[in-house]
Amino acid sequence: MKIEIAEKIVDDKSNTFIIAELSANHNQDFDIALRSIDAIKECGADAVKLQTYTADTITLDCDNDYFQIKQDTIWDGTTLYKLYKQAYTPWEWQPKLKEYAEKIGLICFSSPFDKTAVDFLEQMNVPAYKIASFEIVDLPLIEYVASKGKPVLISTGIATEEEISDAVEACKKVGNGQIVLLKCTSEYPAHIEEANLVTIPYLKEKYNVITGLSDHTMGTTVPITAVALGAKIIEKHFILDKAIGGPDSSFSLEPTEFKQMVTAIRDVEKSLGTVSFDLTEKIKKSRHFSRSLFAVKDIKAGEVLTEENVRSIRPADGLSPKYLPKILGKKSLCNVKRGNPITVEIVSLND
Repeated sequence: MKIEIAEKIVDDKSNTFIIAELSANHNQDFDIALRSIDAIKECGADAVKLQTYTADTITLDCDNDYFQIKQDTIWDGTTLYKLYKQAYTPWEWQPKLKEYAEKIGLICFSSPFDKTAVDFLEQMNVPAYKIASFEIVDLPLIEYVASKGKPVLISTGIATEEEISDAVEACKKVGNGQIVLLKCTSEYPAHIEEANLVTIPYLKEKYNVITGLSDHTMGTTVPITAVALGAKIIEKHFILDKAIGGPDSSFSLEPTEFKQMVTAIRDVEKSLGTVSFDLTEKIKKSRHFSRSLFAVKDIKAGEVLTEENVRSIRPADGLSPKYLPKILGKKSLCNVKRGNPITVEIVSLND
């Protein structure tokens, strides 16, 4: 399993690909968006992700009951249209933001929410696409995105297992196997006990794809743990300063916390390492403090070795403790003073 995003390989052997989701965290200020990208780079992320929609491409300007937000969310009390009117990233900004991000060494791509957004992003030549959780049921959109032949990252936040399978098949139907499934809990913010991170290795095994996490929990515990469970892509909302406000600010990370997350993820990667039973030189030196067989009483030549005069103790200068049952009852070949190791010169290991 391997994908490539802007010449960056993501597979089982690569470092975790870390995405900072800018979303609405610019408060409709282009300068804040640029400064956010600078901070994202400074924090050590690999990519910044945008969202490409307008209120009119994602919903209707309608305030009847169908379009009221009243599902016990942080956005209750407004309509879908008003929310997305506030949250969208102006399309005229996006080529400039991508150009700036790439100039400072960040990958930049986006989540399209309809075909016009895909066509727009194709003109920008984005290196990948993200399907947002609530769009996973829009199979025609997924097919259209996948038909562009680029990696498709799919959040699974609101999907049943059948719907996840349908989304994967939609990509494969148009010949695109560059699929990433991102475990996601579509609550804003999400509760840590509902993260269900063990789903990540399950998705990897079932669908034979790269897996990761799109996270909406508070803090950094969940994404760091996800990496330990095999997540190869982490997406987390980023905000320059929560004082900016906005629809996503409450569950976004400020630079200090985002940087701490990146550092912790890189430390987790180092700690995971590979399957190995090799002993480093330092460990070999430490083995001196392991156990071995020692004389704990003076022993005369010809005296029988017993549990009273031989014990397994630290350090490791004598015979391995595994030989204790073998040597008990044998006679010492020479005098041994208390505190000296039992060696093959003192007792024969031959029957």
